[in-house]
Amino acid sequence: MSEHSPRKAVVLVSGGMDSAVVIAMAREQGYQVHALSVSYGQRHHSELAASDRVSSMLGAVEHKTVGIDLRSIGGSALTADIDVPLDAADASAIPVTYVPARNTIMLSIALGWAEVLGSSDIWCGVNAVDYSGYPDCRPAFIDAFEQLANLATKAGVEGAGIRVHAPLMRMSKADIAREGQRLGVDFSATVSCYQADDDGRACGHCDACRLRAQGFREAGLADPTRYA
Repeated sequence: MSEHSPRKAVVLVSGGMDSAVVIAMAREQGYQVHALSVSYGQRHHSELAASDRVSSMLGAVEHKTVGIDLRSIGGSALTADIDVPLDAADASAIPVTYVPARNTIMLSIALGWAEVLGSSDIWCGVNAVDYSGYPDCRPAFIDAFEQLANLATKAGVEGAGIRVHAPLMRMSKADIAREGQRLGVDFSATVSCYQADDDGRACGHCDACRLRAQGFREAGLADPTRYA
């Protein structure tokens, strides 16, 4: 690779506002973005269409969707016949929308693709400030996965090194909304709702909807979300 060739990055894309901002941030830093989504059996299928739409709009060179059936093990309101909590106020427990091992699986797929592409950089939109209490959204998890990546891969062993970027980790939803506005992200193209309909319209009552609406409100920005 010549010194003028763009650096390649694998960016995990969910179709929501956070991962859209991460694509824009990676592009601003000069990365050639290879966007990756995972169809894991989630009930909100419209997020996958949003992932493709957002990846294209924000200049990813390609967008790949990998399928894996997490419905076969269930254990989450997003992958089993369990109701998504609405207007929940109890933040003391890990909610039933937590999908067992989801981020570990997604990062592992991203890691494999990064090796194939010759990339040392994986970007993701995990956040430890405004989130639903998921254990795989914490800094300790990202640090541990990066260590694993450098122990378990040919690239890591041979010294190239793998880095996991989580630039939104300590940002509030309002901060993320403002950053997206600065970078020209069209948030109307994104889907965050845990039970969005086939057209991507949000319920307005799940944790994801409430956090998103709160972020736009606190940022003083108009909320472009389409509600059912």
